[in-house]
Amino acid sequence: MIIGVPTEVKSDEYRVAMLPVGVEELVARGHQVLIQSEAGLGSGLLDDDYRRYGAELCTSADEIFERADLIVKVKEPLVQEYAKVRAGQIVFTYFHFAASRELTESMLQSGSTCLAYETLRDEQGHLPLLTPMSEVAGRMSIQEGAKYLEKPQQGRGILLSGVPGVAPAHVTILGGGVVGASAAKIAAGFGADVAILDVNLDRLRYLDDIMPANVNCLYSDRHTILAQLERADLVIGAVLIPGAKAPQLVRAEDLKRMKPGSVVVDVAVDQGGCIETSHPTTHSNPTYIVDDVVHYCVANMPGAVGRTSTFALCNATFPWLMRIANQGWMTAAKNFAPLRSAVNIHQGKLVNQPVADAFGLPCEAL
Repeated sequence: MIIGVPTEVKSDEYRVAMLPVGVEELVARGHQVLIQSEAGLGSGLLDDDYRRYGAELCTSADEIFERADLIVKVKEPLVQEYAKVRAGQIVFTYFHFAASRELTESMLQSGSTCLAYETLRDEQGHLPLLTPMSEVAGRMSIQEGAKYLEKPQQGRGILLSGVPGVAPAHVTILGGGVVGASAAKIAAGFGADVAILDVNLDRLRYLDDIMPANVNCLYSDRHTILAQLERADLVIGAVLIPGAKAPQLVRAEDLKRMKPGSVVVDVAVDQGGCIETSHPTTHSNPTYIVDDVVHYCVANMPGAVGRTSTFALCNATFPWLMRIANQGWMTAAKNFAPLRSAVNIHQGKLVNQPVADAFGLPCEAL
């Protein structure tokens, strides 16, 4: 099989979808790997690192899309890439279809088969290809939130940890999954006063057992959310429904309850966001203000720490990529149930129910 890895084109995206060791493993099994020149630079990986292990370097993305049977990416195809995806081609990446009807319809029209990292669910019910980037984004959410709480960034002028004699910041985390738990650990390490909200009582009991004393685990309902918004200096949106649009837990009018200069970091923005006033931003222009509340809504947060994120992502995706390359996606999907759950679109047919529900489109059986 010919596997192609184009350079990511999303703004300030420094990740790459394959490591040199992945090239070596694929080539050793008779596959051909095409890497776009300088695709790995943002992660500190040079063209020679790939060439040394058997990759063919290509100067353009057009050549890679034209020749490859399987395209491996980090982020979803952007508008300028839609026409490059062709019928019969396999694309394996983060798609987050429920956040974009345009992307969904473009991939349906392409006739390609789209396997989404974020919906691949293993036998334990986990999301192994989403988890590493959720860990990165959760940790980064506190790092970024702390920065934008500073007064020069138009925040309240709050230090997360406080100092002796001055109370720490209050951090509210909506969602107790991987993003939320990762955020809570970092916020607690800073010394903040942390509340993490979820609707799963078993998950809350687990978090209560493992979290330090400055993390309070609360059941998430409308009244609790509103009470927390009034207290919060920093709110982290960390809610995920796999493959589906994120529920909007914070309404636009709710922002009026928050303190001027408080900050929201909506990690769920690439699935539509769990705060009504959220819309995607970039690392180059990451924030905007609504009702005196600073919004940080970068849709590719892990891209800023490209080297860490690339290694973490590829460690998780490569075994599944190898199965697709060795067996073909249809045989691999029959043999490995998690790969079946990754298929969102197949040759013009939508086969993922949450995405279909998001847009009122028909869903067909795979």
